[in-house]
Amino acid sequence: MFRYTYNTLVYGDEPLAKSIERVAHDGYDGVEIVGEPAVMSLPDITAALEANGIAASSIVSIYTSERDIVSSSPSVRRAAVDYVKANIEFASALSANTVTFTPTACMKISPEADVEQEWEWARSAAIELASFAGQAGVTLALEPWNRYETYLINRTEQALRLIDEVDSPHFKYMADTFHMSIEEADIADSLRAAGSALGHVHLADSNRAAPGYGHTDFVPIMRAILDIGYTGWISYELLPAAGDVWGVLSGSGAPEFKEPYTRESIRHTKAIVESLMGGQSHDDGRA
Repeated sequence: MFRYTYNTLVYGDEPLAKSIERVAHDGYDGVEIVGEPAVMSLPDITAALEANGIAASSIVSIYTSERDIVSSSPSVRRAAVDYVKANIEFASALSANTVTFTPTACMKISPEADVEQEWEWARSAAIELASFAGQAGVTLALEPWNRYETYLINRTEQALRLIDEVDSPHFKYMADTFHMSIEEADIADSLRAAGSALGHVHLADSNRAAPGYGHTDFVPIMRAILDIGYTGWISYELLPAAGDVWGVLSGSGAPEFKEPYTRESIRHTKAIVESLMGGQSHDDGRA
């Protein structure tokens, strides 16, 4: 059976030690950490994890215009690869399983060069990074983003094509149900198509709120995840519907994204899984 983790990106600029404490308090097995190893203290994070009896599950990479795997600038492409390598090393030091990977900068919705050339840059970088990840005992997980955040890899079929071309056991597919609710005709069918290539999961509802607070039906999604025998982490990456997402999260404009959504995300999912496995009947996950 899989384990549950929560992405600290949701908590804005809250101190990481506080976020770790919050996630542990609500019964998660792990915490998913935003990857900025150049400005993070490995001893402090390790101490916070140990104090709260919780594991580091994964590292979320943040891709910007200065860290763009398919930039037309060779120096930017190199900076992006070096950044992901630093995240892989950071993950290994924390005994985290996974580092997320997306070839373009977030919110970059048109190519700078020929798309076939950009695909080749993405493939070349993924080959290099998958090899590096394998040596570190880490999985690199390719996450498609929706069309409003990227243009290169939006759907499962595109991710699986790149995974096939890279051909590494350390390069897997990552599913995010928020992006999938926009791009996939059927989320459960897409998960079944991924099969054993599935390496990491982000759950979020259609509005990127906690599962149970939008219109996505998570019953067939969790059934598909169970059916393909996935045993990795189930994580939650939730963000408010706002133009200034980080300003909202760092202020007091979205209190539901702290205690309420942290608590209800895992409760909603566990209730569905228990129902599907013949345990307790599930409710809608709300308090």
